Amino acid sequence: MVDPPGGSVQQTEWAPSIAGIAGWGTAGVLMAIGCVTLVTDAPGRVLTGIAAAGLILFAAASWRARPKLAITGDGLQVRGWWRTQLLRRPDIKIIRITEFRRIGRKMRLLEIEAVDGRLLIFSRWDLGADPLDALDALTAAGYAGT
Repeated sequence: MVDPPGGSVQQTEWAPSIAGIAGWGTAGVLMAIGCVTLVTDAPGRVLTGIAAAGLILFAAASWRARPKLAITGDGLQVRGWWRTQLLRRPDIKIIRITEFRRIGRKMRLLEIEAVDGRLLIFSRWDLGADPLDALDALTAAGYAGT
């Protein structure tokens, strides 16, 4: 945790919520059990099995990518499903929030654009918090803003 000049402790890492990941994993396991015990037709069993495997894989990969974004002493650490990237201050071109309406709801995404052209996008699911809160912490740490 970073202690900014105001005295309050600022969050320094963001990840999908443990309860959310457990929920998707549990849904996948229950769907797999239902696939084996309840579904009687072959096409339904195949489709249900694929969906169950997808949910379990999504939960496992989301768990592996925790924390998704973290402020470290070396720079911003971004974890993905396969690798971890480190973005230092000179590597970051801009950090911004993108807002749009989707299905009657306002959606916010945190975008980190790197100098080399990479665009990293984080949703509320990825961060486990409002992207505005993450932007505030990144600004307080000196990564965003002027």
